[in-house]
Amino acid sequence: MNQGPDAAAEEPGEDTVRELAGLARDWAAAIIANDPALIADFMADDWVIVSASGIDPKEKFLSLVESGELTHSAMDLRTRPRVRVYGDTAVVTGRVTNTAHYRGERYDADEWTTDVFVKRDGRWRCVLSHITSAAPDITSAAPE
Repeated sequence: MNQGPDAAAEEPGEDTVRELAGLARDWAAAIIANDPALIADFMADDWVIVSASGIDPKEKFLSLVESGELTHSAMDLRTRPRVRVYGDTAVVTGRVTNTAHYRGERYDADEWTTDVFVKRDGRWRCVLSHITSAAPDITSAAPE
């Protein structure tokens, strides 16, 4: 199978779409539980998050959760996730609203998120999460 930069996305089967969408929901539940061990179970060792503030590694994110400096009380998927599979790599994109508390201040966010998963040892693990603020008053769904 061609895995080069021009490799086409495979049309994922419904089972794979359900598996990855379920994984995204379960990960959101772990984040709301504010449990660093549960959250880490969805991440590869080299996971990073990309946001307006730059690139942060897994260790930083989890330490903020463990210390209680970062908590989440809500995380809701607003669109059906767009799932594309490239061999052992999957890209899951959707719109999410969430409520977080960082160092005592509340933050309500409406964001487009993209998570890149890699299948290792028969299990999907996230290697990269990217968040982008959604434009106000835009209601478009993730394209199919």
